[in-house]
Amino acid sequence: MSGASGGTGAERDLGRLLSGMEPALHPGRYVFTTVPGSTAPPGLSPVVTVVEDEGLTLVVEQEDADAARLTYDYVAGWITLRIHSALDAVGLTAAVAQALAEEGLSCNVVAGFHHDHLFVPHERAAEAVALLEQLADRSGR
Repeated sequence: MSGASGGTGAERDLGRLLSGMEPALHPGRYVFTTVPGSTAPPGLSPVVTVVEDEGLTLVVEQEDADAARLTYDYVAGWITLRIHSALDAVGLTAAVAQALAEEGLSCNVVAGFHHDHLFVPHERAAEAVALLEQLADRSGR
């Protein structure tokens, strides 16, 4: 059986997820923007897309958005939690969001198949990584 939860090697235990999350900050500045329809404009390579009734949300590098003359309000740093988290794992998003919220940091979370990705205010991204590393240490790293 190769179904929903078999054989992926994904972690479900919250303690192990937190202690092993290994937050990694990607270089660059990322923005959330939207375009009509359900297709990204030619030449853009979004790191995230979400189809909504109002249009297509894209997360792209800021310079790509600027070159395509797309509007945005929020400039983010992109952090990947390097642990392979199961999509049905319970509590990781809440624990991470709470740790960041306690320090006044917003956090937009996107779950990929293998990892969770956090978009935090760019000017505080390094601080967010440090806070996540502290959370990992408190969780038994």
